[in-house]
Amino acid sequence: MLQRDDSLCTKAIADDEEVDQLEKKIDKGGLETLIRYQPVAFDLRQVVSVIRLSPNIERVADEATNIAECARKLNRHPPLAEVNLIVPIQAHAISMFKDSIDAFVREDVELVREIVSRDKQLDDTNASANRQLTERMMQDRDQLRGYLNLILISRCLERIGDHATNIAEDAGYAPAAEDIRHQA
Repeated sequence: MLQRDDSLCTKAIADDEEVDQLEKKIDKGGLETLIRYQPVAFDLRQVVSVIRLSPNIERVADEATNIAECARKLNRHPPLAEVNLIVPIQAHAISMFKDSIDAFVREDVELVREIVSRDKQLDDTNASANRQLTERMMQDRDQLRGYLNLILISRCLERIGDHATNIAEDAGYAPAAEDIRHQA
């Protein structure tokens, strides 16, 4: 979207199928591990965390596909200056996603808690951008579809942050033996 490159959009859409297949492979491997080795304690929590992690990664790929489809639509028209409203949302969401994977790999419970707390800021940034884009829609009806696509992209990025939060919460489950989901 930021580079206005349709070939990158096509690649993102095509890569989604590979991610779908990897999710199925992880699920199958996790179930085989449970059946074959009957893990307990930390090992069991680790396998469960991995099985729960893969659907969130797959959904991030789905959101990337949605973003690519909207970006292609945007690329058919002159660039909108308001695309800059998406940049901080994108940076925040990608940072949360990368950190959630890192927290999972490092079993870093402190990073998990930090990621979970960052979700509210992403939600607020998204809401602010949506208000501004809605105002622009009312002022410039000729660009209505463009602004709508930016709102949809912003929403997809916010959902990536939600999936990153889910990954982080699952990442904290194995090492801490604590379910930190839905805590105030």
